[in-house]
Amino acid sequence: MRLTSVDDVLAAERRLAGRIVRTPLLPCPQLGDEFALDVAVKAENLQHTGSFKVRGALNALLALAERQATPAGLTAFSAGNHAMAVAFAGRAFGLPTVVCMPPHAVPTKIEAVRRWGGEVVLTDDLLATCEEITAERGYHLLPPFDDPDVIAGQATLGRELLADGPPPGLVLVPVGGGGLISGVAAAVRRAVPTARIVGVEPATANVVGHALRTGGDAPATRPVSMADGLAAPFAGRLTLAHVRDLVDDLVEVTEADIRAAWWDLMAATRLLLEPAAAVTLAALRTGRVTAAPGTRTILVLSGGNISPTMLTTLP
Repeated sequence: MRLTSVDDVLAAERRLAGRIVRTPLLPCPQLGDEFALDVAVKAENLQHTGSFKVRGALNALLALAERQATPAGLTAFSAGNHAMAVAFAGRAFGLPTVVCMPPHAVPTKIEAVRRWGGEVVLTDDLLATCEEITAERGYHLLPPFDDPDVIAGQATLGRELLADGPPPGLVLVPVGGGGLISGVAAAVRRAVPTARIVGVEPATANVVGHALRTGGDAPATRPVSMADGLAAPFAGRLTLAHVRDLVDDLVEVTEADIRAAWWDLMAATRLLLEPAAAVTLAALRTGRVTAAPGTRTILVLSGGNISPTMLTTLP
């Protein structure tokens, strides 16, 4: 299976130039002192729609337009962040969008999709419903992670973090369906072969790790986590191939680990972050990931789309 190449990533950079935010790579001395590491955070919560997902969605749409006519409309399935990114992309190109979201999706994410002009269909059967609507309306289904152009778009994040600081020794990436870590690994592995790239999953939403252990099977039960941005329903064949070949390790953290790290990460960075972004700190705090003192360590902060109601649950 063909993995994302340097040319793929460079093409994505060209397409996305001027369309996305070049998010900052921020030093975080408070966490650096705690772990005796040189810690910086890649603040994708400051990206359009509040997460990295815009990179992949826009690149996939732009690449599609290069290869053939712009589609009549877009469909997608997502618990929230990809849904918002697709609605954003559709609005940017004047295309109607229909997004299938689970009934338990965060209300503020549903509202955001509608604010960007997307039509929301709430359903427990995300993929089947999305495919049905795609066929009925003649739209194009834009996948959330298992797509080469989506992965190449996410890889631009990896290119940026390499350009904006010293070469990393450790890169920690939140993992849902695997698109983000596939892209980051595709960019970082070739440029810094010695870097250790580690993905972090919620233990209750570990579709990539489960698929690696079982040979590709989806979980028997629906993944659920307070880190809802990582609760993908399954892992993709393409993302699994990237993880197998380019990622050094994949670890899991519990819901208690995530909750304990969430507020401390926001306090240390002074950024509004969703729980999905906190899994990286949870992995360091629990010792599931360690590094030699002084190691240049990047925490990828995947997003900041959190409801005010959920913030009130913090101790």
